[in-house]
Amino acid sequence: MTTNTIKHVLSPLARQTLQDSDLTRPVADRQPIRLLPWLQIIKVGGRLIDRGPEAILPLVDELRQLLPEHRLLILTGAGIRARHVYSVGLDLGLPVGSLAPLAASEAGQNGHILAAMLAADGVSYVEHPTVADQLAIHLSAARAVVGSAFPPYHHHEFPGSRIPTHRADTGAFLLADALGAAGLTIVEDVDGVYSDDPNGPEAGKARFLAEATAASLLESGAPLPVDRAFLEVMANASSIRQVQVVNGLVPGRITAALRGEHVGTLIRA
Repeated sequence: MTTNTIKHVLSPLARQTLQDSDLTRPVADRQPIRLLPWLQIIKVGGRLIDRGPEAILPLVDELRQLLPEHRLLILTGAGIRARHVYSVGLDLGLPVGSLAPLAASEAGQNGHILAAMLAADGVSYVEHPTVADQLAIHLSAARAVVGSAFPPYHHHEFPGSRIPTHRADTGAFLLADALGAAGLTIVEDVDGVYSDDPNGPEAGKARFLAEATAASLLESGAPLPVDRAFLEVMANASSIRQVQVVNGLVPGRITAALRGEHVGTLIRA
């Protein structure tokens, strides 16, 4: 006589399809644990870093002054060098999955620059696996850590566009929501979101938007200083329900934003 010794684990999801919303809703609707609820995440745009010492040095000084008040994860985006890579890569016919890691490499280079400037304060640059698995222990040793804001989709990037859609803003938001961070502040070289490009030919018609919903910005078709994919994933966020976009060229804006002041554009989920 043969006895079946297989151990069965009782679970509402066992032997069922995870595509069944009626099945997953009872467990999916629960609020996830906020892993790092005391963490403030700052995403610094690559175009700001492109401006050189005049922009970087005051930014570093402000970040340094924030260290006693907050524990920070500083994430950097890509700028003009990534746009050049896109241009060359598109001319060569590279697929979107090959363009994504090329652009992400510049975001990492920008992160190394900021980390080097803050090294005397114990701040270092870490790669994606360290952020995913060892961020807490790094932040117990230092008040801030620097990383790349680009999500590591790379060759898994969705082929819906010739340019990677999941860029630095999206990566910073996904990480902030996954960690249950206290907040996400996006630092760019403009005051926030406008109805038209404030630096373009229609600059005279540009109207500053003090606040907006992600859905309204997607519907408007206005030029945005943030990734459109970031606005799309915001609809499914569980922890981060609003993000503020501020001008990093104006001293004190980042400090005010982290203290809860409205000094840029609030984008609400």
